[in-house]
Amino acid sequence: MISILIVAKESELIKQLNAQPLHSGLGCLVVSNYEQAVRQAKNRNPGLIIADIDDTLKMHQVMNLHTEVGKARNPLIMLLAPRVMIKDIANNSGITDFIVKPGNPDELYVRVQRLQKTLKDIDSNNIIRCGDLVIDTIGCEVRLGGGLIELTFKEYELLRILATNKGRVFSRESLLNKVWKYDYIGGERTVDVHIRRLRSKIEDADHKFIETIRNIGYRFRKDP
Repeated sequence: MISILIVAKESELIKQLNAQPLHSGLGCLVVSNYEQAVRQAKNRNPGLIIADIDDTLKMHQVMNLHTEVGKARNPLIMLLAPRVMIKDIANNSGITDFIVKPGNPDELYVRVQRLQKTLKDIDSNNIIRCGDLVIDTIGCEVRLGGGLIELTFKEYELLRILATNKGRVFSRESLLNKVWKYDYIGGERTVDVHIRRLRSKIEDADHKFIETIRNIGYRFRKDP
């Protein structure tokens, strides 16, 4: 069962969402503050976090929670007030999706269901399957059609980040920060170079995995 940690005050939206997943292979736990969320996240290791940003729960606390429990690659959905500008979250690569409050329970539930499908692609042995492409995140091996693909560490990290977030667009700056961190000082063109090399190793006429999003960056296709 995929568990959902909801950090929010009780509302009609949360009540209805909490009622639905229990009948569809998901388990929900609702907590009302950051401290409870940290404790429960460490105990339960949630596969998805839904956080309501308000006067008592700040965005930086949610981002800390997302990384503290070692699940930063897992989805994070934020519930935002209308006054929160889209530009304030557009460059935050840790946010998977968001809903503007008061929100529609059915819309939020559908978004959770879509993310559930993505989570199922990452099995208990940390194997990511994308058609003929198999990524072993424990052994750091990549295979295509059963054959081993030799990748550099940076190429592997780019592929792992993109493949664990299918359909999500990453800017070049975001990928540079995630893969190179503080080890590289230079332009974003290095991301393009490594993506091109990665594509040459895993893509051909029958296999297309990575899409270029013009003027933004890259994403891994949902259905490669």
